[in-house]
Amino acid sequence: VRPAVEAGESLGYLPGDLMEKIDPYFRPLYDAMYEMMPSEKFQKYMERGIIEIAPLAYMRGRTLNNSFIILDDAQNTTLGQMKMFLTRFGFGSKVIINGDITQVDLPLKEHSGLTRVAKILKKIKGIEFIYLNDRDVVRHRLVQEIIRAYEREDLLNQERE
Repeated sequence: VRPAVEAGESLGYLPGDLMEKIDPYFRPLYDAMYEMMPSEKFQKYMERGIIEIAPLAYMRGRTLNNSFIILDDAQNTTLGQMKMFLTRFGFGSKVIINGDITQVDLPLKEHSGLTRVAKILKKIKGIEFIYLNDRDVVRHRLVQEIIRAYEREDLLNQERE
């Protein structure tokens, strides 16, 4: 599951059916799945309904029993979307929510559901939060240094305010 939020710029109207319209938003999920399994196997699992990739907007009203559910890029959920998502999982399900609160692409007036959820749910037994930092980056070594540089800049800006 993933929110369909663009990174800072609108690409406008996209032609095609629903899947063709949302496909660009799900490209990172497809890339990750293709790293874990051959594309033919992934496609077969999609056709059988074993794996489903869906926009967050279409989760309302669903109950996902006996499922392993991942909400990707959760920093781009609103508080209302986060609540809606968290109330979708049913019996026998596990939920993972991931996101980077330094990369929120919501309009300025919108608060990220991810930044608020830890405060709201911190005392509920069975819910855990894991925080990663630049040492956990599994991309090019320069990405760690880039993250550190931005963190230093953010600290300087906070001190100036």
